[in-house]
Amino acid sequence: MTSMSNDISVVVPAYNSARYVGEAIQSALGQSHPPVEVIVIDDGSTDGTAEVVRRFSDRVRYCYQENGGIGAARNKGVQLARGTFLSFIDADDCWTQNKLSLQLQQFVFDPELDMVFGHALQVVTGDAWDNRNSNSDLPQINLTPAMVPGGLLIKRESFLRVGSFRTDTKVGEFIDWYARAIEMGLKSRLLPDLVLWRRLHDSNQGIRERASLSDYARVLKASLDRRRAGQPQPITNGDK
Repeated sequence: MTSMSNDISVVVPAYNSARYVGEAIQSALGQSHPPVEVIVIDDGSTDGTAEVVRRFSDRVRYCYQENGGIGAARNKGVQLARGTFLSFIDADDCWTQNKLSLQLQQFVFDPELDMVFGHALQVVTGDAWDNRNSNSDLPQINLTPAMVPGGLLIKRESFLRVGSFRTDTKVGEFIDWYARAIEMGLKSRLLPDLVLWRRLHDSNQGIRERASLSDYARVLKASLDRRRAGQPQPITNGDK
């Protein structure tokens, strides 16, 4: 890339993620194109999340905040980020080793791009998860477009044009953000490559927040209202 820095900041929101967050951090640090920084936002954890993160010493920036939800945690990470590009990984997921390099290359091919996604594979924690890299058949089946934060690499300036993640929902905050990005005309590309392993376990956010599934309806209604008004608006930190 010749026209801009290729520094990437990785934001890891974590809430009571001591069992998994170390593996997520390691998958970010071990990228074939290493990020300039990995920022973990501890969203009010009461388990050993902080101790796990601090084992990485100065390889990881650690920030604690009172529990505000995953949207607030990602927003804080963006505020602290220094890179030209932003990427996000949930504390219980992992990236393939070439995730960032594959996506960054697309900005060389097309400097007008704003964001690049890849594909994901959902794997149940346990033996299937532990053996995922040795099973050559897995990447060939059940791949899904990773239109989630963990599948994204985006120019920081493009993210800021869209604005922050909603903080008044327990689920659906990325659906809302992505809808606003599309409404604002951000240029996107979806790679065919596997870039994200999504871990399925008994404490996934979607399971924890079953009572908040009505948030999806609120998010979709907000998008419809903006389209009818013809005025997609960015959300700034603290806005609902």
